[in-house]
Amino acid sequence: EPDQKTEVVLLACGSFNPITNMHLRLFELAKDYFHETGKYKVIKGIISPVGDAYKKKGLISADHRVTMAKLATKSSDWVEVDDWESSQSEWLETLKVLRYHHQKLLSPGATNSLEDAVPLTKLGRKRKQEPNRHGPVKKKNQSPDIKSAPQVKLLCGSDLLESFGVPNLWKLEDITEIVEKHGLVCISRAGSNVQKFIYESDILWRHKNNIHLVEEWITNDISSTKIRRALRRGQSIRYLVPDVVRTYIEKNNLYSPESEDRNAEVVLAPLQKHASDSKN
Repeated sequence: EPDQKTEVVLLACGSFNPITNMHLRLFELAKDYFHETGKYKVIKGIISPVGDAYKKKGLISADHRVTMAKLATKSSDWVEVDDWESSQSEWLETLKVLRYHHQKLLSPGATNSLEDAVPLTKLGRKRKQEPNRHGPVKKKNQSPDIKSAPQVKLLCGSDLLESFGVPNLWKLEDITEIVEKHGLVCISRAGSNVQKFIYESDILWRHKNNIHLVEEWITNDISSTKIRRALRRGQSIRYLVPDVVRTYIEKNNLYSPESEDRNAEVVLAPLQKHASDSKN
């Protein structure tokens, strides 16, 4: 049965401050790529805005960022917003968010707490409660062209991939588990040097077959930073973000020189956390 397809869920983590047309395009580009391979079926896209505890400069409240993302995806039939990560009181490593969504897919409706988002190896106890009643019969019940559980892959731009190289931003074992157990889909500018970055990292090179590089030929250089800059200067951002998002920003007067100074003196949560970890 060579035509069996692996189900894929695309997860994008980030600030989405604000969400832009570029963020939405990443999902479309990744979906096209996976379907063109003939081996995958993308069943869902998830946008997971970071919580306020991330403490990034200029980060406005998660409520607004989640609302804008929900407005932006209202017209999509497959991309949705999940506010589990943003509603946590502490900043969460991206790996924990991946694990959470992986678990949620394995046991729909059951995952409501961080306790469930434990590493897969620790799930032995839970699995025993559910003996494998079906045994090998399960294959027959599955639709013939779908194999195994859906994979949750981290969807990112080349900037996120290259941030793996920033000291103390990521834990080495987290990067390893992300690329080993889940996988990365990286959208990169045609002609950008993501390949070189992977080549220069032993961990990424070892798992390079789990890193999908998607070339973006229709380049889209919109960034949230540039959007906020335009807004501070009273310039139009129409056609760069969905109209519903633009209207919401204007109505709530969200971005200003004042909002850009938020967290200006604060160290980014992961850097704080990992710096203190390495001291201990």
